[in-house]
Amino acid sequence: MRIVLACLVVLVLLSGLPFVASAYVLGLLTLAYYFGVFAMSWDLLFGFAGEVNFGPTFLIGLGAYGAGLLNSQAGWPVPACVAGGAVVAVLGGVLLALPALRLRGPYFGLVTLVAVLLLTQAVTIGSHWTGGEIGMSLPDVLSIDDSTNYWTALAFMGVSGLCLLLLSRSPVGLILQACGQDPVEAASLGFNVSKHKLAAFCVSALFSGLSGAMLVFYFGTVSPGTVIDVAVGVQVIIAAVLGGRRTIIGAAIGAVFLIVAGELLRPLGQLSTFVVSAIALAVILFFPDGLLGYLLHRTSRADGPPP
Repeated sequence: MRIVLACLVVLVLLSGLPFVASAYVLGLLTLAYYFGVFAMSWDLLFGFAGEVNFGPTFLIGLGAYGAGLLNSQAGWPVPACVAGGAVVAVLGGVLLALPALRLRGPYFGLVTLVAVLLLTQAVTIGSHWTGGEIGMSLPDVLSIDDSTNYWTALAFMGVSGLCLLLLSRSPVGLILQACGQDPVEAASLGFNVSKHKLAAFCVSALFSGLSGAMLVFYFGTVSPGTVIDVAVGVQVIIAAVLGGRRTIIGAAIGAVFLIVAGELLRPLGQLSTFVVSAIALAVILFFPDGLLGYLLHRTSRADGPPP
């Protein structure tokens, strides 16, 4: 409960940034908030279901291109396109998860990674509609006002984080965690492991698709380099692990940290990527539970009974 209250306080404070911050800072944080939803969605599948999705950009890309095509080709309004992109991501996620979840070990992750490569090729083959590697411009955008875009992204991240956090702490989330940690024992207790993991994949696809669709309407363009590229997926994974596995909120913190740190160190040139990667690696090695996981562990020990 305390973490929810702390997050609400932080969200209230962040909502006041448009009154004091520049458009540059607002744009940077707007991007970070959408990446925060990407990372939280990935953490639900990995942290609780125990499935390593090496291709989070498959779901993100489906949502982004689904929404973009509906807008550019069919002329749908932005809200309908965002909803349509989410539906496309969920349907694609189901089609991928049904056979992939039958696999064990690293094979599930390899299937999701191959799915990203297939989606990239599909975008290239369908360049007449998608714009290929160059991408395509969209007729509509969320808003031309920096403050409005910032508040939209912040509200979306806050609502998404609350939904995912409540789900992870509900009875369904506990069952999902049991299925991820020991699927054999969970099955012996009568839980349908495959069904719960499929449900987690669908929820992850829903929020990934929504965030991907909203991101492209923030940019006004959609291209493989922004929503499908493997490097984007790696950044999402690092953000979730950096913030803290099975914390949901920690994944958003990790995403904001990576985006902001990368921008602050941009004057270093190519060295900036090395520095950010080194920091992320050090945290993962010395704090396996991530930044928020470590803080929560320290807090729980401090609040425990005296020896």
